[in-house]
Amino acid sequence: MSGDDVREDLAEQARFLARLTDIGVPWPPGDGDEGASPSHASGGAGEASSGPAAPGDAEARLRAIREELGDCQRCGLAAGRKMIVFGQGSPRAELMFVGEAPGADEDEQGLAFVGRAGKLLTDIIEKGLRMRREDVWIGNVIKCRPPRNRNPEPDEIRACQPFLEAQIRAIRPKVIVALGKFSAHWLLKTAVPITRLRGQLGEWEGIPAMPTYHPAYLLRNPRAKKDLWEDMKVVLELLGRPVPD
Repeated sequence: MSGDDVREDLAEQARFLARLTDIGVPWPPGDGDEGASPSHASGGAGEASSGPAAPGDAEARLRAIREELGDCQRCGLAAGRKMIVFGQGSPRAELMFVGEAPGADEDEQGLAFVGRAGKLLTDIIEKGLRMRREDVWIGNVIKCRPPRNRNPEPDEIRACQPFLEAQIRAIRPKVIVALGKFSAHWLLKTAVPITRLRGQLGEWEGIPAMPTYHPAYLLRNPRAKKDLWEDMKVVLELLGRPVPD
């Protein structure tokens, strides 16, 4: 990327953040977020977050973010997608799952994690964590399906980054679970392989972030479910919920 491209990218992000402020999504974070760290460290959990935003406030912010996203044409994925997958769940969610990218089923329905991997994620949430799926928030690092389900490209992640950041700041969950390599690398700003990174609690702006395996990986490697469950036990402890035997 040339210097001119970098400057234009930074200028576009500055314009986007200014528009978020205009539509009621504060940046930098407001009074409730003053304790949050501006860094995306991959060390310990750090300071506790300020907790979920007020339901009405978070819901309004999410609507504003979706409106700003519009019929997004910010990267080349727009040409091949069917539907934008904004993410869904409760604006008051204490737990947020961030995956990598929509697949074919998600592209058809405009919803995150609705295919085979989505069914497994639902089982993890409802049978493992003993929470209702509709009470958590589920999204992805990018909001459009890459062709042939290839890995997200850096420019595609960069184009979606301000929107995902705004979603997290609107909801302010108690814990974020990073599902898979690209989510974990984005949240924790590291390139450590997911097989080594999983289970190593980090943070994103003061919110504990647990990197773990993507459900699609578990479908191919069912023995890894044991490792994921160990990670989910830590998540339950962070949420102050009982850990099943």
